[in-house]
Amino acid sequence: MAKETHQFQAETKKLLDLMIHSIYTNREIFLRELISNASDAIDKLHFESLTNRDLLEGNSDYEIFLIPDEASHTLTISDNGLGMNREELIENLGTIAKSGTKAFLEKLQQAKEGDNDTQKDLIGQFGVGFYSAFMVAEKITVVSRKAGEAQAYKWESTADGSYTIEECTKDSRGTNITITLLPEFYGDKAEENFTDTYKLQSLVKKYSDYVRYPIKMNFVIEEQPKDADGKPIEGAGTIKKNEVRILNSMQPLWAKNKSEIKEEEYTEFYQNLFHDWEKPMEVMHNKIEGNIEYTSLLFFPAHAPYNLYHSDYEPGLQLYSRHVFIMDKCKDLLPEYLRFVKGLVDSPDFSLNISRELLQQSRELKLIGKNLEKTILKQLANTLKKDRSKYEQFWKEYGKSLKIGIYGSVYNGGSDVVNKLKDLLLFTTSKEDKLITLKEYVENMPESQKKIYYATGKDRASIDSLPQMEILRDKGIDVLYFLDNVDEFAIEVMREYEGKPFHSISRGDLDLDDVESQEVKKETETIAKSNEDLIKDIKETLGDKVAEVKISSRLKSSAVCLVADEQGPSFAMEQAFADANNPMFKARRILEINPKHDLFARLQKVHEQGKESTAFKDYCSLLYAQALLIEGMMPEDPAAIANKIAELMAK
Repeated sequence: MAKETHQFQAETKKLLDLMIHSIYTNREIFLRELISNASDAIDKLHFESLTNRDLLEGNSDYEIFLIPDEASHTLTISDNGLGMNREELIENLGTIAKSGTKAFLEKLQQAKEGDNDTQKDLIGQFGVGFYSAFMVAEKITVVSRKAGEAQAYKWESTADGSYTIEECTKDSRGTNITITLLPEFYGDKAEENFTDTYKLQSLVKKYSDYVRYPIKMNFVIEEQPKDADGKPIEGAGTIKKNEVRILNSMQPLWAKNKSEIKEEEYTEFYQNLFHDWEKPMEVMHNKIEGNIEYTSLLFFPAHAPYNLYHSDYEPGLQLYSRHVFIMDKCKDLLPEYLRFVKGLVDSPDFSLNISRELLQQSRELKLIGKNLEKTILKQLANTLKKDRSKYEQFWKEYGKSLKIGIYGSVYNGGSDVVNKLKDLLLFTTSKEDKLITLKEYVENMPESQKKIYYATGKDRASIDSLPQMEILRDKGIDVLYFLDNVDEFAIEVMREYEGKPFHSISRGDLDLDDVESQEVKKETETIAKSNEDLIKDIKETLGDKVAEVKISSRLKSSAVCLVADEQGPSFAMEQAFADANNPMFKARRILEINPKHDLFARLQKVHEQGKESTAFKDYCSLLYAQALLIEGMMPEDPAAIANKIAELMAK
C-alpha cells in the first residue's frame, strides 16, 4: 500500500497542541508513559498466548529495550509485545482522548482565555499516554507488527495536525517507537539529554523500576585487555565493549508474599527508599482485594524528623499503578495527624495521569485512605495493648501528632476523629511518673470524683510546686500532667471522657463535692463577706491586671495564686498564642488569696491605714507579682518589684 496521510480532527489537533505545551512541567515523564505502554502490550500478548501459543513465534522471553542514538539524536523504545496492525494504529494513535475530547473542549471554552492554570487543571483530567512524547519530540515514528500477522506498518507524525501510515517490514512482533528529539533534549548542552545512557538509567530507576518485564539498554564500556589467565595486559591500552544491562529490578518488595520477606529486607528497602540510616519503628504490609484492590507498605521512622511540625515538611505516600511510579508525595491519602507515616500504595485502579485535582475527587483514593487510616490506628491500638513499652516509644516520638489531630478535628472530622484517637492518648500524673491512658485514669478514680483534673506546666517540678495542687494532693486525687503546649487545646476539644468532664486545677472552682470541701467553701464565703471592702480595694488597686479578687477555698499553705476564668483561655493557652505571635487571646485573671495565711492578717492591718496608703498598694503589687511568678509568668516591671521587696526587708 502507498503512504497514506490522515488529518487529525480539528478538536483533537487543538487538544494535542495544549497537551504538548501545558500538561507537564516535568517533561521526563514521557519515558514512564512509553515504558508503561510497552509493558501493557506485553501483558496483552501474554494473556492472548495462554490460548494461542503460536502468537509467541517461538520467543517467550519478554523484554523492553531502550536504544539511544546520539548521532541521529533519537531515542527508541522497543517491545516484543502484542503489536498493532493498521487499523489499531489509527484507532490507538490517530485519536487523542477520543471519548473525552469534546467534553474537554467544552470545559476549556468556559475557562478564562489565557488562564494557563485552569487549562492545566482540565488537561490533567484526560489520559495522554503515548502523546506525552511530543513534549520532547520533533517527530515520532512507530513501527509495529502484530503477533500472528505478517505485515508491519509505520506510523509517523510531527504533531502538525496530520500523520502518515504505510506498510513496512519488521522481523519480529511488537512495537518500536522512535523519537527524534528536539534540539534542547540531546547533546552535551541540552537541558536534559535523553540520549545519555546514564540519564535514561536513572529515569528508569525512578519511574519504572518495578515494571515486571526487563527493561534493557546497551552500554559501551572501556576495559583493559586480559591474558589467558584473566590478568590485565599492561600497556595494551583499553578496548570498547558493548554490555547489555537490565535497568529495573522488576520484582517490587511489596508484591511478594509477606511470609517470604525477611525483616532485613524490609529494613534495607526502607533505608534505600527514604534515605534513613536507622531501622523503621514499625512496618505494615497489606494486600487488599475486593471492590478496590491495592497493596500498601507503610513505615514509622524510628525517630520523628526535626521539622515534622514545620511548614517545610512534606508528608505523603508514594503512589504506584501496577508497579509504575506515578506520584512521590500524595498527602491526600492519610489525615494530617498521620503525617509521620512513610510508605507507598500500589493500585491498578490509579490512572498514570492522575492529577492533584482528580485525587481530591477520587472515590477510590478516598476509600483506600480510609482503609489505611483504619489499619494504622488498629495497629497502634494492638501495640498499646500487647507491647506497652513499644507503644510508649511511639508516643514519645509521635504522640504530639495525635494530640494535634484531636485539636485539628474542630475544623476536620469533629467527634469522629476524637473517638478514633482518645484511647491512644498517654499522660503522666501526679501520683506516678509513668504514662497512663485516659481509660486507666478513669478506672482508678474514686467513686466520689466527678471530674478529670489536669494541670499544665513546663515540667513535673513546676506543676508539683503549684499551690493549686496542695488540696488535691491532700485528698489523694490524681491529676493529669500536661507538659506539651497542645495538650490543653486537645482536651478543650474533647471536653469529656466517658461522661467525666475535664477540669483544670487553675481554672474556675474545683467543685470538690466531699463534706470537708463543702465546709471549707462555706467558711470561705463567710470570710469573704466580712472582708468585702478589702477585696474590693485590692481589685481597685490592681485595676485591669485582674478581672476579679477572691478569698480562696483551694489554698492551704500558699498565700496567693492566680486562676483563669473558666469561660476564657487558660494561662497555658495565652502563652501558646503569644509564642505563635498572636497575643490577642488573654486569660481572664482571678487573684485568689488564702485567708488562713499569716500574710492575710498583715494585709488586713495594712488596709486599715487606708486604700491609698503606699504600704497597701505595695502589698497588693507584691501579692500579684508573687502569683505571677508561681504561674511561671514574669511581672511587667521586675526591677520595681525587686525594689519593693528590698524596702520591705529593710524595715
